[in-house]
Amino acid sequence: MYTPHPGRYADLPYRRTGRSGLKLPALSLGLWHNFGPDRPAETQRAILRRAFDLGVTHFDLANNYGPPPGAAESALGEALRADFAPHRDELVISTKAGYLMWPGPYGEWGSRKYLLSSLDQSLTRMGLDHVDIFYSHRFDPDTPLEETMGALHSAVQRGKALYVGVSNYSAEQTREAARILGELGTPLLIHQPRYSMLDRRPEDEGLLDALEELQVGSIAYSPLEQGLLTARYLDGIPEDSRAASDSPFLNTDAVTGELVERLRTLNGIAESRGQTLAQMALAWVLRGGRVTSALVGASSPRQLEDSVAATHHLDFDADELARIDAVVKR
Repeated sequence: MYTPHPGRYADLPYRRTGRSGLKLPALSLGLWHNFGPDRPAETQRAILRRAFDLGVTHFDLANNYGPPPGAAESALGEALRADFAPHRDELVISTKAGYLMWPGPYGEWGSRKYLLSSLDQSLTRMGLDHVDIFYSHRFDPDTPLEETMGALHSAVQRGKALYVGVSNYSAEQTREAARILGELGTPLLIHQPRYSMLDRRPEDEGLLDALEELQVGSIAYSPLEQGLLTARYLDGIPEDSRAASDSPFLNTDAVTGELVERLRTLNGIAESRGQTLAQMALAWVLRGGRVTSALVGASSPRQLEDSVAATHHLDFDADELARIDAVVKR
């Protein structure tokens, strides 16, 4: 039987999520990749156990994570029953709905029918009666935002979610979502944007400013840019890499010679800080406290340990930030 490490809360920092009472670990574990029938179940459970031992109390999912869709939630459900049932109240479990999950007109986007049906299915796969955070995974241009936010509110009212969030919404869409939810009496807890040293849109398009003004938390996904901001691509494209597989999220065309040179320069800055490139990339996202948590994946416990170590050095001086900007923005 799994027994968690008694010192699991000693080292990893926790940050308050917006103006709520909920704290999230600075590093959260995402089950977007590496959780499903194509990976050994014992490896998946080992990653989850090691995460909890390190103080990573937040497991982030979506209905379509796998493959196949739903597989990640099923894998987590098995791990919850086997290892974490006595510790459910120590965990924050989140899921989302918005992307294609089943055929027909009710299998994606932001209608009330889709969102609440999807949440019921997610809870069944995980063997839970509620999740801690339920997200609208993407803005639906064809459904009134009042309907989408009303569905999130209903999830809370029905006791199937404790908090609600949005992902991939613009600053303007987020402001309007927060307004509607506030009027309903269910505050917007958190936004999950894509954000990294190489993808500055949350800064450039005013999203981080909006979240700060609204006192809404944030959790950044793809802070390592699908592995680009690691040591994997410093010498080009490895045969067993995501880019070599022509993944829809990263392909060979993206890894240009010019990008590799920039990654090597960033790696040199990281080494001068006593960090790996991945650790510096995570620390950069978390710098200054504007982001509540950085969302990382892991293919092994060791990879997760390397990511968590990034939280030991989150400060940057002005020269380091200027050097990073000079590389990224040139």
